[in-house]
Amino acid sequence: MRNTIASTVRFATTCVLSLAFLAGGVAVGQEYWVSTTGNDADAGTREKPFATLERARGALREAKKAGPLKTGATVWLSGGVYWMEKTFALDTQDSGTAGAQVVYRSAPGQKAHLVGGKQLPSGAFKPVTNVGALKRLNASAHGKVMQVDLKALGITDYGGLTRRGGIERNILPAALELVFNDRLMPLAHWPNEGYVTIAAVPEGPKGERFVYEGDRPKRWSKADDIWMHGYFNRNWCDTYEKVAAIDTAKREITTREPHDYRGYKAGQRIRFLNLLEELDEPGEWYLDRNTGTLYFWPPEPIERGRVLVSLLETPLVALRGTEHVTLRGLILECTRGSGVEIVGGHHNLVAGCTLRNVGTVGVAIGGVVEDLERRLYKDTMFKGDAGTDNGVVSCDIYDTGESGVILSGGDRKTLEPGRNYAVNNHIYDFGRWVRTYRPAVFLCGVGNRVAHNLMHDAPHTAVLFLGNDHVLEFNEVYRVCMETGDAGAFYIGRDWSQRGSVVRYNYFHDLRATLEGDGSFSDVMGVYLDDQASGITVFGNIFCRVNRGVLLGGGRDNTLENNIFAFCSRAIHLDARGVGDSLSNAKTLLDRLKAANHDRPPYSERYPMLAKILNDEPGKPKGNVIARNVCVGGSWEVFYLACGQEFVRTLVKMENNLTEGDPGLVAPEKGDFRLKHDSAALKLGFKSIPVEKIGLYPDEYR
Repeated sequence: MRNTIASTVRFATTCVLSLAFLAGGVAVGQEYWVSTTGNDADAGTREKPFATLERARGALREAKKAGPLKTGATVWLSGGVYWMEKTFALDTQDSGTAGAQVVYRSAPGQKAHLVGGKQLPSGAFKPVTNVGALKRLNASAHGKVMQVDLKALGITDYGGLTRRGGIERNILPAALELVFNDRLMPLAHWPNEGYVTIAAVPEGPKGERFVYEGDRPKRWSKADDIWMHGYFNRNWCDTYEKVAAIDTAKREITTREPHDYRGYKAGQRIRFLNLLEELDEPGEWYLDRNTGTLYFWPPEPIERGRVLVSLLETPLVALRGTEHVTLRGLILECTRGSGVEIVGGHHNLVAGCTLRNVGTVGVAIGGVVEDLERRLYKDTMFKGDAGTDNGVVSCDIYDTGESGVILSGGDRKTLEPGRNYAVNNHIYDFGRWVRTYRPAVFLCGVGNRVAHNLMHDAPHTAVLFLGNDHVLEFNEVYRVCMETGDAGAFYIGRDWSQRGSVVRYNYFHDLRATLEGDGSFSDVMGVYLDDQASGITVFGNIFCRVNRGVLLGGGRDNTLENNIFAFCSRAIHLDARGVGDSLSNAKTLLDRLKAANHDRPPYSERYPMLAKILNDEPGKPKGNVIARNVCVGGSWEVFYLACGQEFVRTLVKMENNLTEGDPGLVAPEKGDFRLKHDSAALKLGFKSIPVEKIGLYPDEYR
């Protein structure tokens, strides 16, 4: 399937993008050159380049004082490393126009690296000789772990571990991290793989103590900054907790306030980190913040490696109110904060870039989420300043501490679209620090597009979408939600008014993670319409080897049509949870409905069924349509909860679904989901899915 879908080359000419996108990559007009060996006192030509981006920005500003740049401008960055000690910021005075783009890009055939850190010379690493440190290290690490004095290299800002994680935590810069040969190295932790479990909670879930098993913590008596990460109460929400004390006789750990508001629960998964005693494998490292000594077990000889530490906590690049500005073909890396933030403006583009080893978010259109809990659960009418027609296209984004892309824009009060987009990006290994609610794409607002992305290998959701009238199409998603339960590759929930989004022509496969413990499958959905999410169209998608293809969690007016479910444990789940809904959830739904002014324009006109919902038994899952779907090699529908299966069946319109026999697919067991000419599905009105268009495609950037 990877050959027939994600690697397709046949969609480049049909992808609909804005004229600004197409023009953004064209090197036209006035040119300036920047080089790591340049001089800001020179002319900024190819022969005599500037040394800094700031000098090129200043030259452009001076040129614009003489009149508009009628043919645009390009700033060429020669290959090499540009050490970013502060954010490179562009604002309104740095804008281009529709016919005169401003482009910052790597020189042809070269790669410019914008690095928010500092390189550590390999010669500064020495064998560990400190007796105290050697006693704390495992014997197997002696002679292999090396140390370097950061203070002697002028590095004194180490940051610190913080209570990141979960819905209620803001996005915070990471502490100092270590990169070796372009790969992030893991902070010393235990266990080396996976998690251990909480044995007991003697004070109850809201207490500050819990019991662990075994005697491993006896080795940590000298450690003074121990942290834990884990799923302390739920398998869908993680957080970090600091250890206040360890009683090795009672095998009890006391945590430091503030504690996880959900409390602790026996059997839940945890791990320990920031321990010199657990630096026992190649790649692991530990920083003694008291002395500034960094300990590292290099996976290769240190003299063959490039060792970096991250320092910058603000964005590497920030576009604030700019128009028609493109960043192209750059590598942005090794920073504690985000890669690129776009706030306001319009027709700005991040294209063909690599964003890796960042502490928070790769690209944030609308800026980072300052208060995730507010955005998700409290003020759902929140309007940021994401501008319009801004995009991230054909980028590789990986090893991010939190999300890959934040994509906001549009106005939920007026339903005006943002038209911002994330297209043709390869996003993987995201959620490195915060493991839940930090998706490949965090999509919110109104009228934005997520298309042709390849998203995979992550602990939680691929796309968390909020708001109205979004389009999520032609994406390939696999191996996400790999260590969480009650989770979905695409997720929306708990709002009747967030309607109009379309999920179509996506390929979801291999979403069957196992949670440690009993080894059972975690509860992972392909598309998760949770807690009465309503008014969503799920059309023409492929779900292959998914635990549950689609979950309709009691919502209304959803359409599930023309999808293929192959070898899924359960194709569809539909329930009536709203009939017996809890008071807290009902209040949330009603509060959000009121905030949207659902019975007045524009909502009453855009979504007529929403206007009368309160007079039409709102808790019942009315208006759902499940039609012309194909199920092969797995289980079809599962209805349960509330009033029972037969009750739910009376409320949903089900027609022309092909759930038994041979539907006439070419070779679903081999990942070929094309329909034969005599397919039984075609006779029921099933429309062929354009599988050749799904996934990444080649363009001028990729």
